[in-house]
Amino acid sequence: MINESALLESKTLRSSVLDRTDVLDRVKALSLLPDGMHVTTAMVAAYFEVTVEADRQLTKRHREELAANGMAVLRGADLRQFESDNVSLSLGSYPQARRNLTIYSRRAVLNVAMLLRDSEVARQVRTYLLDMEYLARTQPVDNLGTAHLPSLDDRIDQRISQILGKTVVPLFNALIASSSEHRRELVELRQDIENVEQRLCWHHRRLSTLEGDVPTDTVRASLSSMTWQALERHVADLLRRDGCTDVVVRPARSDRGIDVTARAADGRTVAVQCKNRSGRWSVPSADMQKFAGAARTVDRMDVALFVATCNFSAEAQAVAELSGVITVNRDELEAWSAGARLKALR
Repeated sequence: MINESALLESKTLRSSVLDRTDVLDRVKALSLLPDGMHVTTAMVAAYFEVTVEADRQLTKRHREELAANGMAVLRGADLRQFESDNVSLSLGSYPQARRNLTIYSRRAVLNVAMLLRDSEVARQVRTYLLDMEYLARTQPVDNLGTAHLPSLDDRIDQRISQILGKTVVPLFNALIASSSEHRRELVELRQDIENVEQRLCWHHRRLSTLEGDVPTDTVRASLSSMTWQALERHVADLLRRDGCTDVVVRPARSDRGIDVTARAADGRTVAVQCKNRSGRWSVPSADMQKFAGAARTVDRMDVALFVATCNFSAEAQAVAELSGVITVNRDELEAWSAGARLKALR
């Protein structure tokens, strides 16, 4: 039987089992982009429960092998088209402009599993893969005639990918293209409304200052004095104020990374993570990955809010953008607390 160390060291052995991509979902559900065929770097890192930087370093060391098995770096027009067709659909809005985007096929993700040493999920994938390979090599001679054929699950997966790639995705593209003009008008109208709202808030703050009442200072002092339990209750009250129902503050021992749950006025489910930190502390990417996994993969919430009394690290912000988590930093929390409605709940 092939041992795990040989699989880690031998490119030839890895190549011999790369078709068994079904083991990925047998170990853990792998979330895919809307095209049903690709994932991003952040999604790979979340699947293997490692940092985005760890995945990037692995990609640098084995770029040639991974590229041969379905990893690609998109730039320019290819990147814009891919984001329009896939990433923007999964996030609900266009992400900030980026120079490039690395995407992985299921085959490339399996390749990562056979190279990533410091991941318990990757180790489980390798173990499951080797067990299946051992059974295939040791089955009776009568079955050898069909051993090389794809399994039923493989054929179904391939058929689904073909249907998505040739019919569903082009249909979505055509619908998006036909409605692009209306969407631009709606975006412009929304921007006009937001500009008016910002000016009204500015005039309100100016009038409050002239009258000797500075509510922002009061809000800032109130937030600074809150314990983490008080912050969770405060956020729950803000959700209720903005029209949410079924607002529940979860017990700390069973929250699984989600502190507050609710239902927006339009019926969407909402999950909130609260971090009460002060000083120069910023939310790390590990905390963001944990919350994104709980809110998007485990509980499958429609809206995921990460509320913090501090800022977010650059890596945490990048993970949030790719996974559809809405970040609320200290300044935004102060504005929310002072009366502004959160855009995500409108």
